[in-house]
Amino acid sequence: MARISSYPFDTTVNDNDAWIGTESENRLTKQFTASAVANYLNINAKVNIGGQMSFKWSNTKNGGEGTISQQNGSGSGNTIQSLTTPNRVHLSIKEINGQNVVKFLEYITGKDVLLGQGDQISQFGHFKLDDYVVDPANNDYYIATLTYIGGNGVIAPQGTQYTLIQFNINDGTSETVVQEFNSMSNQWVINNTTGKTRPSVTTVNTQDDVIYGCVDYINDTEIHVNFDSQAQGKSYLN
Repeated sequence: MARISSYPFDTTVNDNDAWIGTESENRLTKQFTASAVANYLNINAKVNIGGQMSFKWSNTKNGGEGTISQQNGSGSGNTIQSLTTPNRVHLSIKEINGQNVVKFLEYITGKDVLLGQGDQISQFGHFKLDDYVVDPANNDYYIATLTYIGGNGVIAPQGTQYTLIQFNINDGTSETVVQEFNSMSNQWVINNTTGKTRPSVTTVNTQDDVIYGCVDYINDTEIHVNFDSQAQGKSYLN
């Protein structure tokens, strides 16, 4: 075999490029593609990113270090919205890489967070982290209470990586403005106190499912949303 130093350098790496290495389980020599290595680093959170916590989904409550689970266990296949009161979320006090998450949880309590599936960007939940407490039955875990704001998809299979980050879709000029509509109506009249002339409008029903209507910006302080059928719930302005 030629010396490694005799091979030319390739500065352009493609997904199907491969390296020779040793598989740890059986010590056999194998080829490892660039895409496989990148996927391994991604799904196992081997590259740390500030402001991001990484967990793996567990269908068992308190399923081990680095896991996220729900109060009653199970969960895979349920809507991401189901991770709300009373079905609270259990977080290991240490994320996948073994780092203690308490200080970051303290900082983001009361703020919007994004819980995203690591290998599917369109599978996510936008929540408010209301509070968290140490699990009285097992102090290796926290119990978090979430309020659902929006999102898409279902909870992934056992072992799937999720990232939890603080999430702010505002431009920094105002906070999210929430208004409740407790009576059924075809039209909601929203008070726009964001200071913006045309803020984004999200409407949800009493089950926190996003519903869609025709948005009419009447003036700088009043917005009408007209629905095909009567509805009640909440509006969110950003």
